[in-house]
Amino acid sequence: MLSFTLKEVVAHTGTATFYTPPYVPSACNGYQHDGVMIAAASDAIWDDGAACGRKYKVKCTGATNQSPHPCRGKKYVVVKVVDYCPSGCENTIDLSQEAFASIADPDAGKIKISFHQNMTSPLRIWVEIWQWVSLASLTFEVNPMYVDDK
Repeated sequence: MLSFTLKEVVAHTGTATFYTPPYVPSACNGYQHDGVMIAAASDAIWDDGAACGRKYKVKCTGATNQSPHPCRGKKYVVVKVVDYCPSGCENTIDLSQEAFASIADPDAGKIKISFHQNMTSPLRIWVEIWQWVSLASLTFEVNPMYVDDK
C-alpha cells in the first residue's frame, strides 16, 4: 500500500538583513562550521531553539528604504538556521553576507522578503522510489530454465 502526504506551503513576509563573518560560534552548533548559506533566526521564527537546523527558502520582494531595486541575482536562496538573532533584532531573519548577496544588493542593507520552511516532500520521495523500482523492473530478465510450463 502506498500513501502520499501533501503539505501546503504557506509563504510568510518579513524583512532580512545580513551579518558578516566569522559565523562561529553559533547558538545552534557552537564552533561547528556550517558553510555560508546560513541564517540567524529572530524571535518570530526561533521557536525556543527548535529552528536550529531548519531550512528556509527566502525570496527578496523589494526595498525597505530608498534603494530603488535591491533584488538581484537568484530568485531565492535556501538557508539553514544556525544562530539566534538576539532580542531587539529588527528583522525576521539575518542572512549570512553570502546568502544576502545572492538575492539582493548588500548596499540596500535591509530588504522585504517572503519565506517559508523548505521541507522535502514525502510525495517527491515516493516518486523517486517508484522511478527506481520501475527502472529496476525494466532491466529484470527471466531465465527460461526456471519458467514453469504447467
